Amino acid sequence: MRIRVLGSAAGGGVPQWNCGCTNCALARAGGGEVAPRTQDSLAVAGVGRGWLLVNASPDVLRQIEGFDGLWPTTRRGTSIAAIVLTNGDMDHVAGLLSLRESQPLRILCTPRVRSGLVEHNALLRTLARTPDQVTWIDLVPGREQRLDDVGLAVTAVPVPGKLPVHLAGVIAPSHEDNVALRVRSLGSPSRTAVLATAVGALEGAAALADGADALFFDGTFFSADELVAQGLGSALARDMAHVPVGGAEGSLAFLKGLDAGRKVYTHINNTNPMLRQGSPERAAVVGAGWEVAFDGMEVAL
Repeated sequence: MRIRVLGSAAGGGVPQWNCGCTNCALARAGGGEVAPRTQDSLAVAGVGRGWLLVNASPDVLRQIEGFDGLWPTTRRGTSIAAIVLTNGDMDHVAGLLSLRESQPLRILCTPRVRSGLVEHNALLRTLARTPDQVTWIDLVPGREQRLDDVGLAVTAVPVPGKLPVHLAGVIAPSHEDNVALRVRSLGSPSRTAVLATAVGALEGAAALADGADALFFDGTFFSADELVAQGLGSALARDMAHVPVGGAEGSLAFLKGLDAGRKVYTHINNTNPMLRQGSPERAAVVGAGWEVAFDGMEVAL
């Protein structure tokens, strides 16, 4: 299995267009202390052909052009064999609208996420120019879905989250609104990666990730009051359905001793101090055996 980090930032990227925080200023200035990042997306390859795209971020076209593994190999086509969505948030689905050039797409998501996209978003009709342009595959939580042509199998595992902003108050919340993914390679020996980039509570997180060869985990905020402390908002991390990395109740402490191979924090908000090279927060993460994702990072299992 091969995992490519296409985008390692939370919604808005780094720098965020309307933010002048310390990290964004450093990213704009260059110098390497804070590397610019695009919005959350991964690409996974197994023993088959093509790549599984995990979330279609608003930066998807730039991410495709920045990685030759996703370039077309024919006069008209794509090396993206399928797309899997972990939730219906705009920063995970808006990129679908950029993949509309009459290209057949295979999209995996929970029935709930599909309903939110198809029934409540008229813009997605742009992906239905022909009756067979999009093939939707339901990810039923707990049931493995094989993609034999890619050489991967995907299992959705519900994790605490929230409704996308545009659906809040429109439909009732469901356990299918936000999922982590267990991705298993079909080759021998088989490898497993757990992709859990939006996690609102830590209960069950250790069991989800235990024994995985690689774990990509929610690194959105380092502290629970990060936005408040920096004068950039009033919401706490958990209000936004993200557990913080640091602190006594953060994921770094909760997952200490986890039996997993590579452990990577991704989906990192522009305000997170662990983005800065040499920061105490970065040192704490690295010292605990974790890595901080960056655009272009690759993990081979």
